Amino acid sequence: MSKGGRNREQAREKIAQMRALEARRKRRRNWLISLGAVVIVAAAAIGIALAATGGKGGAAAAASSPQLKLGALSTLGTLKPPPAPGPLGPEGVPVPPAAPLAGLGNAVTGQTVDGVSCNTSEQTIFHIHIHLTVFVNGSPRQVPAAIGIPGAQAQNTPQGPFIASGTCFYWLHTHAADGIIHVESPIHRTYTLGNFFDEWGQPLSTTRVGTATGPVTALYNGHRYLGNPRDIPLNRHAQIQLEVGTPLVAPEQIAFPSGL
Repeated sequence: MSKGGRNREQAREKIAQMRALEARRKRRRNWLISLGAVVIVAAAAIGIALAATGGKGGAAAAASSPQLKLGALSTLGTLKPPPAPGPLGPEGVPVPPAAPLAGLGNAVTGQTVDGVSCNTSEQTIFHIHIHLTVFVNGSPRQVPAAIGIPGAQAQNTPQGPFIASGTCFYWLHTHAADGIIHVESPIHRTYTLGNFFDEWGQPLSTTRVGTATGPVTALYNGHRYLGNPRDIPLNRHAQIQLEVGTPLVAPEQIAFPSGL
């Protein structure tokens, strides 16, 4: 087998391993959910008892939970239909046929940022995926592969390049230019879009997204996000869209493939 053929085969094996690992994690999550249901019933009984005795612990816990600031999409007026999706990439997600929003020249290279470290292997305790879409003046931009993977080594697959290895892996990273953000962390924590852009070494605010400047509109799961886009939480299967300038584009939706 030629070197190129071996590389493609290794990339396919890497993707298959990732999906198999995620399937095992999903089965474990389902088991934990079942166990959690028992715990919730017990906790509910305790909560009722606390309420009957004037306890305030439940109220304090609820107040500490962050709330998404969302508004109606209709407040944005007429939206341009999203463009046709690009070809499927190596993760089974469309890759926008567009230039990258920004390169990796300012990306972190191993130092800890926002409390996020770079480890020699991918972490597995907390593993979720998010999709990020970016438009500038109505035109798509790519979120490049290898964000959060210094010294990235790309392997060619029939669906395009896939980053299978590097010097280290930050807990937030991208394997392909399809907008999928991998959260692979040794701890359960709510990461934000600002953390991801800090790893990328690109600015993110209400007036700037990477190299693009202008009014920034953020969408979250088909709703308008009200607030600083840096604070958008990276929740499992969240679909986030950042738009700089106008015309504004309607939410682009993807179907997360099995294993993501």
